Amino acid sequence: MQSIRTRLSLNYFFVLTFGMSLAGLLVWLAVSDLYVDTQRENILAQAKLIAAGLQDTALPTQPAEPYSQTANVSPGVHTRLIGDSGAVIVGLPLSDELIQLTEVEQFASIPPSQLIQRPEIKSALSGTPATAIRKVFGNQRVLYAAAPVQNSNGQIAGIVYVATPLPSSGLPVSIIAQLLGAIFIAVLLAAFAGRLLARKIASPLEELAGAATAISKGDLEQKVSTRTNISEIRRVSQTFNEMTDNLRQSDEVKKAFIADVTHELRTPLTVIKGTIETLEDGALDDLEGRSSLLTSMMRETDRLIRMVNELLVLTRADAGSLHLNIQLVDLTELANMRRESLKPLAARQKVELKITGASYLVYADPDRISQVLDNLLANAIRHSPSDSTAGIELQAKNNGVECSVSDSGPGIPEKHLPFIFDRFYRVENSRDRLSGGTGLGLAIARALVTAHGGRISASSTEGVGTTVSFWLPVRSDIQLTES
Repeated sequence: MQSIRTRLSLNYFFVLTFGMSLAGLLVWLAVSDLYVDTQRENILAQAKLIAAGLQDTALPTQPAEPYSQTANVSPGVHTRLIGDSGAVIVGLPLSDELIQLTEVEQFASIPPSQLIQRPEIKSALSGTPATAIRKVFGNQRVLYAAAPVQNSNGQIAGIVYVATPLPSSGLPVSIIAQLLGAIFIAVLLAAFAGRLLARKIASPLEELAGAATAISKGDLEQKVSTRTNISEIRRVSQTFNEMTDNLRQSDEVKKAFIADVTHELRTPLTVIKGTIETLEDGALDDLEGRSSLLTSMMRETDRLIRMVNELLVLTRADAGSLHLNIQLVDLTELANMRRESLKPLAARQKVELKITGASYLVYADPDRISQVLDNLLANAIRHSPSDSTAGIELQAKNNGVECSVSDSGPGIPEKHLPFIFDRFYRVENSRDRLSGGTGLGLAIARALVTAHGGRISASSTEGVGTTVSFWLPVRSDIQLTES
């Protein structure tokens, strides 16, 4: 199995090589065309130059011997050697004799009737210099140029016909070597660039893979670098770091939760075990002492059952499987019912319960909201001093209903406020244990309110009291007015 760096390197290399090869092909064609165009201009200029030199000169009307460096076409007329080819001077009018062509055609001879059929000859006979390319002897390409020679009267007295061979590959060997060298260098650059780009992308991914492997083995302290110019990889790295932070926090919360549950269960279980041992030691026959022991056992058993039920509610809320029986509920009427049920507890604490505000209708699960109100009212009663007041206030707010439960207790220090909705968090551990609290009441209240799409918060002033408020949304078809 190939690594991502190898695959990226190969992909980049093939893509870049293909692109450069295509560009090289286009450059090859462009250079070939440019080379041919340049040769056309050069040979046409040579033909014109020879024609200009022959102006007002008597031209031979009979075929001449081929040009060589030791002979002339005719006395007083000199032609120029162009590469390996020569120039043919043809005077007018043409005779019926065969016309011997240039060296590039191995001095082949053709009749005038065939010669004048060539496009470049026709153009020269009409007074316009021209060029043409044709193949001879198979695949040998030859470039021809024909230029008219004028006499003193401005009439065309003859033509200069020049030819030069073109490379069979389209370009000279020297230019081909340069292009191949450039292509080779481009391929090397493509390989280097592909490897560089692959490393730039693969390195962060390899780091992510290594960190993910470490996390799978339990190391939640992993962090990956977010210093990259690739926005997608930077976002993935940031998300990965956030994920590891959340996993680490969740792991810490889980460990703390397990420790808290273990600690909370240990106390009632210890009491129950001690009571059973006492009864086994003979207290079972002591009717007067047995009653108090059984009462203590019953109280601790109820505490265990309550804690288990509360933990079950929180677990279901965390899993998103908390069942809600949503129906139209008069929140003020529900608050009155919960106040009545808690009046005995308030009477023992000598705390008066009051409700203010209009009646508001919300869609909610009455049993779950009752559980929220019971938790908040029970806390308010327990923490209110004797001969004080705890109250519930309802009001319309932000397209919903806000229910605030206040007490006149000692208040909560500001440093504790952010944590009072955490599980098993107690501001005063000893007092809560004596009052039978599990430290889960506010956590359950938050879970239930959140499950309704609402929110809960607390405010407190030391020495004055504490207010816990929860807000529930109201559907658009319900009017928030007094009922």
